[in-house]
Amino acid sequence: MNKRGTGVAFIAIAAFLFSANYISAAIFGSGLKAINWSVALLLVGNTLNIFSSIALIIGIAYLAWGEYEEFKSKKQ
Repeated sequence: MNKRGTGVAFIAIAAFLFSANYISAAIFGSGLKAINWSVALLLVGNTLNIFSSIALIIGIAYLAWGEYEEFKSKKQ
């Protein structure tokens, strides 16, 4: 897999983790009585948001690196 493919894979992982945070809050909040959405998100925590941010940064870096190498090889 080249660097651009790896970057796209990391961005897909980031999107999955970002959505998993909201899905887990919805599942957790459905079992509780009289709770609003923001409290359910706070109870789930920030771990998935942190991991999704890290995966997004890595994905963007790999995409930029792959594009830079492609540009450099075509320039020569």
